[in-house]
Amino acid sequence: MSPAAESAQLRAAAPEADGAAATAPSPGSAESPVPATARRARAAAVELAPLPRTPRDTALLAIADALEARVDEIIAANAEDVARAREAGTSDAIVDRLTLTPDRVAAIASDVRDVAALPDPVGEVVRGSTLPNGLDLRQVRVPLGVVGIIYEARPNVTVDAAALCLKSGNAVLLRGSSSAHRSNTALVAVVRDAVAGVGLPADAVQLVPGESRDSVHELMRARGLVDVLIPRGGAALIRTVVENSTVPVIETGVGNCHIYVDERADLDRAVDIVVTAKAQRPSVCNSVETVLVHRGIADVFLPKLLAALTEAGVTVHGDSTWQQAGAAAGVSVAGATDEDWATEYLGLHLAAAVVPDLDAAVAHIRRWSSGHTEAILTADTAAARRFVSLVDSAAVMVNASTRFTDGGQFGFGAEIGISTQKLHARGPMGLPELTSTKYVVTGDGHTRG
Repeated sequence: MSPAAESAQLRAAAPEADGAAATAPSPGSAESPVPATARRARAAAVELAPLPRTPRDTALLAIADALEARVDEIIAANAEDVARAREAGTSDAIVDRLTLTPDRVAAIASDVRDVAALPDPVGEVVRGSTLPNGLDLRQVRVPLGVVGIIYEARPNVTVDAAALCLKSGNAVLLRGSSSAHRSNTALVAVVRDAVAGVGLPADAVQLVPGESRDSVHELMRARGLVDVLIPRGGAALIRTVVENSTVPVIETGVGNCHIYVDERADLDRAVDIVVTAKAQRPSVCNSVETVLVHRGIADVFLPKLLAALTEAGVTVHGDSTWQQAGAAAGVSVAGATDEDWATEYLGLHLAAAVVPDLDAAVAHIRRWSSGHTEAILTADTAAARRFVSLVDSAAVMVNASTRFTDGGQFGFGAEIGISTQKLHARGPMGLPELTSTKYVVTGDGHTRG
């Protein structure tokens, strides 16, 4: 049966996929919108999977052009969401994540073009050999199928996820927060029109219907229709999906990121790295939340860093040494508690401590880190190697800002999320992480005796 015929059959009969446990509605019964949407996505995934690279790349380029052509429509819808968020007293950090500007839309379009230019992961031979019995064995990358994304007030995720999923041959179900519903609706309309305009199934990109928690719950229970769920957002959202989903989950994590300033760090560079890692865009998961300073340089370094952080509007929550340095400089430093060490602020706040040595810094990080990104600033190569070997996070930076942990910065074009787990994918997830593999074994009448 051809892919098109199989897709038509799926739409008409909506059978169980791949022997999964999802059940079709009984005759005459009304199916909930969420599983119905998932069935359309699975039908679209059947059409996408065997396509060569060119039509998928053509769709991505059409999406980028459409985003730029319809930017006014997108900004107008986003302005409604931003206004509602401000009226509701939403924090500045969340409003910043929610807001789209012409420049941000242009950057999103540029990211889509970058994804189109990346190598096609589908069909890549991961490994292969001719076995002693003459069988030809190849392990090749294949799409996951239907990918569900549950995320908070980040409209850019809508397009990033759609682009990465289309490039990797997957259909995507997007469930953003109700606070970004108008923005996401406008963006998905643009994407679907562009996809359909080049002859690909529009249902490869869909918003999950509904704004209530019921639709999220239904998506999490759509095992057999949805192949994998990826949550992107705060700790509560991620925990809810991980603990309640029957669909397999790739767990992304919050960003309680650390920078350790070693006694052999270049102090001027260290000030610049810490301040920009905190204040450049504090609402994102790769901004630094805790700075640890070696005791040997504290007397010289703390006044410099406090002055720069104060100028940038950052409130420091520090240990007793930091509080004493603040008092001497006329800067108020709040006392740090266990809550501060554990917090992803996503705002202009920074936890800070002085530690006796590198091992103490590592011990602090291992206790409090979320496993996202940590950095060491040092001119001591041996210290850098030891830090890298002992810190168990998805990304470890040496003399660089935590802000570089990002799919775009890593050359992935965009990212579907940053995984802090250790199964299947870890760190920024690009195209290869949106594929699985299958073995293709070719023989010549082989039988097993």
